[in-house]
Amino acid sequence: MLALRLARGAHPLVQLRRLLVAAASAGTGFLLLSTLGHALGHPETAANSVLRLAWCALPLAATVYFAVAVARSDPGTQPRAGLSAVGLGPARLTLLAAISTAIACTLGSMLALLFFLHLRGDLSGLPFDGAARELLAADRPLPLAATLTLLTWVPLAASAACALALRPRLAHPVKDTAEPQEPASAPTGLPWGFALLAAGLAVETYAAGVRGAAGSRLPGGLTGSPTGVLAGWTLTALGLALAGPGLTYLCGRALQSVRPSAVRLLAGRVLQEEARRIGRPLGVVCAVASGLYAAGVVYGERAAGVGPLATLGALLVVGCAVATLVTASFEARQARRHTTEALLRIGAPATALRGAVALRACALLAVFGPLTWLVAELSAAPLTAR
Repeated sequence: MLALRLARGAHPLVQLRRLLVAAASAGTGFLLLSTLGHALGHPETAANSVLRLAWCALPLAATVYFAVAVARSDPGTQPRAGLSAVGLGPARLTLLAAISTAIACTLGSMLALLFFLHLRGDLSGLPFDGAARELLAADRPLPLAATLTLLTWVPLAASAACALALRPRLAHPVKDTAEPQEPASAPTGLPWGFALLAAGLAVETYAAGVRGAAGSRLPGGLTGSPTGVLAGWTLTALGLALAGPGLTYLCGRALQSVRPSAVRLLAGRVLQEEARRIGRPLGVVCAVASGLYAAGVVYGERAAGVGPLATLGALLVVGCAVATLVTASFEARQARRHTTEALLRIGAPATALRGAVALRACALLAVFGPLTWLVAELSAAPLTAR
C-alpha cells in the first residue's frame, strides 16, 4: 500500500519513467507470448521455438536494465535523514523500489496479454480484432500455466534485479550532498572490457569462417547465422559495457591535461565523478548501435525481410538502451545540483557551465563514436564475406 501511495504522489517525470517501464515490459511480454503462439502452431519444430524463446533474452535483459535505472533514479526510494526513525531504513526502501518495479512490470505484462488475446481473436470489439490469428495459433487452446509463467518473467526478473542493485547503495549512510566530494577512483573494468571485446570479435570471425557451421534461423528471416557469431556479438556487447566507465574516466582525465582552463578542469572533474554512473549506459548504447549497424549491413546484403517481431525486439533494445542513458544523465544532473548552485552563488558565469557541458559531450562523442564505428565494421566484415 505504501508503494502505491508513493507511486501515486510522484512527480510527473517519474510517472513517465514508470510508464515507459510498463511499456517495455508489455513489449517483452508480447514477444514471449508470441513464442508460445509459434510453439502451439508449429509443434513439429520444437527446436525453432526454443531458439525464438532464447532470442527473447536480449529484449528481456534490456527491459530489466532499464527498470533498474528507473528504480535507481526514483526520488521515492532515495535515503534521506529521518526516514529510519519512521521505519523506512535502507532495507525497507529497497523493498519499496522492488515492489514499485514489480507493479509497473506487472501492468505491462497484463497489457501484453490483452493485446495478445486481441490479435488472436479471443477478445472482440476493437480494431485489428484477430489480425494475427495464423501467426499466434488462434485455432489452438492457450495453455494457462505456460501463459502465466511467461508473463511473470519480466516482473520477477526486474524486481529481483532492483533489489540486488539498490541494496549496496542504500546500505551506505546518508551523506550531506552539499559538501564537496572528491571524484571516485578510476574504474578497474577497462582491461577486462577490452579483453572481452577482442575475444568476441575473434569468436565471431572464427565462427563465420568455419565451413558447415551450425546455423540458426533468427526471427525476421535472416537464415544461416552461425551460433558462434551470436556468441561473439554477446561477448562484444559485454566488453563495451564493461569498458564504458573506464573510457569515460579517461575522457575526463584527458580534458584536464596540458594546462587546463577552468572550464576544461570542471568538465574533466565532472566526467571522472560520473564515470561509473553514465559510463556503462554509454557502453551499452555503443554495443546496441554497433550491433544494429552490423545487422543492417547483413540484412541489406542478403536482401532478407525484417519481420514484425524482429522489428519490435530491435525497438525494445534500442529504446531501453537510449532511455537508460537519458535516465542516468538526469540522475547525474540531480546529483551535481548542489555543486552547480554553489558555483552560481560564487559568481561563476552560466556560459562557463554550458561550455563545460558541451566539452563533456564532445569528448565522449570523440571517443565512443569512432569506437562504435570500428566495432560495427569488424563485426559485419566476417558475415558479409560468407
